[in-house]
Amino acid sequence: MKPVDLQAEAEAQDDDFKALSAEEAAQWRQRHPLLSPWRIVAVQAAATALVALAAWLWSGPVAAWSAGYGGLAVVLPAALLARGVQRRRATAGAAMAALMGWELVKIALTVAMLAAAPRLVPGLSWLALLAGMVVVMKTYWVALLVRPGVRRTV
Repeated sequence: MKPVDLQAEAEAQDDDFKALSAEEAAQWRQRHPLLSPWRIVAVQAAATALVALAAWLWSGPVAAWSAGYGGLAVVLPAALLARGVQRRRATAGAAMAALMGWELVKIALTVAMLAAAPRLVPGLSWLALLAGMVVVMKTYWVALLVRPGVRRTV
């Protein structure tokens, strides 16, 4: 096994790095606009309504309530996370700690909502609830794929 020269590797990486000028940075920001977390939450809420409507048409009101509750078990914690991480932090470490803390709150709220589901949704259909959760969780990927203003390079 050949020993790795960390100094030479670090210098090679430094040669590849090029700082952007102010104009280049502005162009990059224009090509890659920020994606609002509230837009994702809104898309998730719309997906919740659609999956509940589809469940209503497919299986009736019990499945619709179950699927809708499954969607809400994703949307409400996501909205709480979006609200929690929007505050500016002094350092990158503080921002990362806040993100991880709010993500733990999001997971705990989701688990609590799922634990409360049998008491809150009469005649709960776990399959419809799971379908609602999966469909709404997949909207993260849809929101990333259809971001407005992102120009794809060829």
